[in-house]
Amino acid sequence: MPLTPEQKKQYKSIGHHLKPVLIVAENGLTEGVIAELERALGDHELIKVKFNIMEREDRIETIAALCKAGRAELVQTIGKMALVYRKNPQPNRQLSNIHRYQ
Repeated sequence: MPLTPEQKKQYKSIGHHLKPVLIVAENGLTEGVIAELERALGDHELIKVKFNIMEREDRIETIAALCKAGRAELVQTIGKMALVYRKNPQPNRQLSNIHRYQ
C-alpha cells in the first residue's frame, strides 16, 4: 500500500534526525546487505540508508532494487541517502523509529 503524502511528510521529519543504519557500497546488494536490511526494517520500520555509489543512475537502480528486495516503500532520497519504510505488524515500541518519535 503506497504511503499517503501526510505519512511521507511525517516520516521525513522523523528521518531527518536518524543516522544511516545500512551502507551500500559499489558491490551492491549482497546477501549480507539484504540480511541486514531485513533485520533493520524488522526492528526499526523506518531506516536511513547510505549509498557509496558514484554514478547517479546506478544509485537510483540500486535504491529501487533495495526497496523491491526488502518489500519496502521509498519515502525520500537526498543525494546518497535514502529513507525507507516497511510496516511491521508487531513492532517493538522501544526499537521502532515510528513509535519512538510520535
